[in-house]
Formats: sequence, structure tokens, C-alpha cells
Amino acid sequence: MTTGYTIDSPVKNKFNAASTQLFAFGYQKIAKKAFFAMKPDVAHASMVDFCRGAGKVTPLMWLLRQMIDYTDPILETTVMGVPFNNPFGLTAGLDKDCDLPACLNAAGFGFETVGSTTSRPCPGNPRPWFHRLPQYHSMVVHAGLANDGSEKVIRRAEKAWTSCDEMRMSVSLARTNDKLCGDLDEGIEDYCTSLRRAVGRTDIIEINVSCPNTMAGEPFTDDPNNLDRLFTALDAIDRPQPMLVKMPLNKSWEEFAELLDVLADHNVQGVSLANLQKDRTGLDVPDDWKGGLSGMPCQKSSDELVARVYREYGDRFVIAGIGGVFTAEDAYRKIRNGASIVQFVSSLMYLGPQNITSIKRGVADLLRLDGFSNVSEAVGVDA
Repeated sequence: MTTGYTIDSPVKNKFNAASTQLFAFGYQKIAKKAFFAMKPDVAHASMVDFCRGAGKVTPLMWLLRQMIDYTDPILETTVMGVPFNNPFGLTAGLDKDCDLPACLNAAGFGFETVGSTTSRPCPGNPRPWFHRLPQYHSMVVHAGLANDGSEKVIRRAEKAWTSCDEMRMSVSLARTNDKLCGDLDEGIEDYCTSLRRAVGRTDIIEINVSCPNTMAGEPFTDDPNNLDRLFTALDAIDRPQPMLVKMPLNKSWEEFAELLDVLADHNVQGVSLANLQKDRTGLDVPDDWKGGLSGMPCQKSSDELVARVYREYGDRFVIAGIGGVFTAEDAYRKIRNGASIVQFVSSLMYLGPQNITSIKRGVADLLRLDGFSNVSEAVGVDA
């Protein structure tokens, strides 16, 4: 039974709209000011700690669901054989250790991608990991895959998978970023170790081959032969879940198509487009702020990449659209460009966690305005 507010109840619908606005007001006037008074690394840790604790308080999660969860049948979809209440989810990078599922489930997310997690616990890069760029609705991210290791993180993801009544769970797997990194074979085995741990324990698996902030670099996207070797090894591990591959944003189309051609020969169902923006051209970002850019600087490149991949590979790959999603219009554009599911993270920091509700409500309205009866009908219509 659906536990959120549905369009068949005008009174509940109006209450949900009003309570969501109230939540947004509280976030902007109180919570955001408190978080932005802290250094970004401290704010991130404080937010995770708060959500981890809040998620254990059942009455608080009930209240959160009553205030901001909004459901609508027009948003229900099935992608890669997985049913979703809605196609909007948290992308990897925020919930590195799987601390947020209870809160995200209550808030009405369609899915969450935890991680990226690695075979060995990883301390990450030297701090600071984050810098704010509010003028661009962006963060400079240089965390370097800090996480508790896939053995622990996948165990938590499995627990969330069995306990979250509405939200689907995905786990993102990456190569450990530490001084034990060796040759290409070592890197392949690192991925294989985590994949073996993840088999049958989530709805979806994502393979992150494009983290821009690691000691080993990006050998699996720099050379298509390396990518082929990796997925040949991953194919040998039997799994029930569909697999997405998180791709880089800053490649020429010729280079990118070579990588897609390799993936098309393997047991891969979709691609996540795309990872952090490396190109700082025209942006006022200090040179000593290391890392890739999230949020709005990714938007245009991501939208274009989603559309082109859908045009040329839409019959082979499902697309998860990532980058610069702040409004319902942003999410809807990605859907119309070819994304079957849409992920975001920066808008939660700048606009607040209730933004998931604003996006769902807005996309539902846009779908009806354009005459669609289901979100899946809109996928790729502009591509």
C-alpha cells in the first residue's frame, strides 16, 4: 500500500504541497544557514551523523514521510526489470557508507546509490574534500572514494534493501584508492572482490570506472582494451542484478563511443551519465582547489551526452542521467533526452531534502501537460 500522498486526494495533495513549502522554508532559513556556517567537510559529516541518528527514530521518519513524501502513479516505471515508484534517486558520492537509506526512503526517493565503495576500507584523499561554489550551485569534490570498505557497506545496503518499503537500492563499486594500488590486474581483482560481495544483495549494481580523484587515475576509460579486460573478468561473476557503468563526462565523442562499443559486448544493462566535471573553463575556481565539479557546471554537457548516447545506443543501454538537476524542468529535460532514471545530489545541499518532492510533483505536472500517461513514454522523445 502506498504510504505517501497521492493525487486522488485533493486535501492530502494540498497539505503535502503546503508542508513541503514549510519544510523548504525551514531548510533555507535555519538548517542551510547552520550548515553553511561550518566548513564543508564538517557540514557533510554533521549532516550524515544527524541523518544516521534520525533514521533510527521511527516517529520522526513517519513525520518526515507525512510532510514531504508525494507519490503519483504517472511516475511509476520499470527499468532494467526493476520496479520504481518514481525514477528519481540519490547519486553515489554523498552516502559513502550507507548511512542515509531510512531518511531517503521516508522522503520519497525512488532509489539510492550508496558508495562508491571499494574492496578495502579507504581513508580518501588528504582534506579538505569539499569546497563550496554557491555562485555555480556546485561543489569541488576531492574525497577520493573514502569509505568503510565494500564488506561493511554492502552489508548495510542489503539491510536497507530488505527494510526500505518503497525505495530501491543500488551500490556503486570502485577501485580502492590507497597506496596498495598495483598494476591493472590488481585493479581488476579489486572490482571483482567487491562484485562478489554484492551479488544478490541489492536491486542494482553500478561499476564506477571514472572517479577523477584517485592515485591510480582512470586506466579503464583511458584505454578501451583495459575496459574490455575488466568487464571480461566481471562477466565471469554470475549475478541476478542489472548493472550500470558510471562513465566520465570529459571525453571526445569518438573516445566515448569506443568505450560504449566495448561495454556493448559485455553483460552491462546501462550507463550512468556522467561523473564530475573536470573542465573549469570560464569558471572562477581557485587553482589549488583540487577535484571535480558537481552540480550546475555538469548540466549542459550531461544533457548533451544523454541525448547523443540515447540516439546512437538507446536500443542497447538504459541511461541514468546525472548532473545539474535542481528543478523539475531539469529532470524532465534529461528524461526527454533519453534518461530512464535521474540522479542528483548537489540540489539537496543548496535547496534542501524536500527538493525530491518538488521534482516529483513538477515532473508529474509536465507529463500530464504534454499528454503522457506514464513517465516511460517521455523517455527520449527529444533525442
